[in-house]
Amino acid sequence: MSKIVSLVLKRSMHTHDQLIKKMMRRPGVKVEVDRIEREEGELLDSLVKALSDAGLSQAEVAEQMGTQVPALAQLERSLATGKHSPSVATLRKYVDACGKKLVLSVA
Repeated sequence: MSKIVSLVLKRSMHTHDQLIKKMMRRPGVKVEVDRIEREEGELLDSLVKALSDAGLSQAEVAEQMGTQVPALAQLERSLATGKHSPSVATLRKYVDACGKKLVLSVA
């Protein structure tokens, strides 16, 4: 690598924290992060609590849902990132496997 390219790369590199700080200054990013943390975060917390309360492992829940552990990990990851919202049917299967009921409300 040439000295010039190396120098440019070093100047343009940021730490993770610097990038997060920079991105959070963008209004659209901040709004979306807030929404994810509020909506999907609460749902993810509820699912993780249901799993913990049931004393089940992801493998046990996956088996009861008729799926595999990577699918549950993807479900949880999608809620954590807000990139995809799971269907009501999938959420119902998850909470049913944990011995809970899915309750939806519109306010």
